[in-house]
Amino acid sequence: MTEPTDPSAAASPEVASSPETLEVPLAPLRPALEAVLMVADQPLDDTTLASAVGHPVVAVQEALADLVREYDDQGRGFELRQVAGGWRYYTREELAGVVERFVLDGQQARLTQAALETLAVVAYQQPVSRSRVSAIRGVNVDGVMRTLLARGLVAEAGHDAETGAHLYATTSYFLERIGIDSLAELPELAPLLPGMEDLEDEQEVAAVDEVVPAGSTDEGGPTGQDGSGDGDVDGSER
Repeated sequence: MTEPTDPSAAASPEVASSPETLEVPLAPLRPALEAVLMVADQPLDDTTLASAVGHPVVAVQEALADLVREYDDQGRGFELRQVAGGWRYYTREELAGVVERFVLDGQQARLTQAALETLAVVAYQQPVSRSRVSAIRGVNVDGVMRTLLARGLVAEAGHDAETGAHLYATTSYFLERIGIDSLAELPELAPLLPGMEDLEDEQEVAAVDEVVPAGSTDEGGPTGQDGSGDGDVDGSER
């Protein structure tokens, strides 16, 4: 007589629950996601969140979408964004002034204009060497690059095959700070560039300046300075 077969013993290994799904979830899905995201110090992807809360990845993805809509509908002071390949809470853009006033409290914590310009060059030209960035900006950027490296906004990305110079690129922290998911979301440069009529106006002004004798005055003011440039041509940008 044949002994009865235990159905559980005959089950295929593939039927077993996935490693990121617990047989008994620790807590309801949406509150669990909110709790984990609240303490995260970096964006968390769907799989990491599913493993943390003990729910299937598909269920986590649906819950995240529901949370995004709920926060928007309720006009919360924060929102849930997908950036740098993961999910993280951010304060609403329209409340930036309130948050900035509280966090900075009169302290200047922003990047300098020189640092922002250098960061923009790296973002659009990466991977790019330090000398190339200097050539584009027209000033020495060694000090600024050190600042950007220290803040984790840029990092080394190999060497130039011909010159052996270090190449630099932006980091995932850069994507996180400006609130985008990939470099493909950077705005197009063309609309921001001056038009031909603007360039012609500048050329006309430059031609007039060339015929004005050095040291001459206009309504009593000296004309020896044009106020142009970064103000940091000595290479001491920070």
